[in-house]
Amino acid sequence: MREKAQLMDEKAIARAITRVSHEIIEKNKGIDDIVLVGIKTRGVPIANRISNKIEQIEGSNVNTGEVDITLYRDDLKQINIDPVLNGSNIDFDINDKIVILVDDVLYTGRTVRGALDAIMDIGRPKAIQLAVLVDRGHRELPIRADYVGKNVPTSKHEIISVKLSETDEEDSVTINE
Repeated sequence: MREKAQLMDEKAIARAITRVSHEIIEKNKGIDDIVLVGIKTRGVPIANRISNKIEQIEGSNVNTGEVDITLYRDDLKQINIDPVLNGSNIDFDINDKIVILVDDVLYTGRTVRGALDAIMDIGRPKAIQLAVLVDRGHRELPIRADYVGKNVPTSKHEIISVKLSETDEEDSVTINE
């Protein structure tokens, strides 16, 4: 697999996080009822970055957790592997809150569907919104992001690679083929 192009560098990712954070605050008329839940793996550091930016803007913090969708995948039987559970960590009440799911790349929508199921097993939020760093299209399910860092039209043969300093020691988004 070879890198076709760099889509975002460290500064572009930071600008996208800032913009998404402002959009979350504006759409929800503040932060009183919102919580952030990152979808493991790279959705978690993105959620933490959004939380930190919102705290800088608003002066108060937003509860932030993480959800592991491994057991909610619809392809476990097809890929025939034993799932490795990393565990969810949501140590606050999500009932009657606006849960903002955060992920790195939105593609078919199947990961988000799994996250929706996991959230509904935990509680009953007032609403669920979706924030993603990159939306690459090719949806298989009727799922749309409320907040998007960057829209990137791709072919099904291309792969979007997100690297974050928390997990990969660098910040970049590339398209590979």
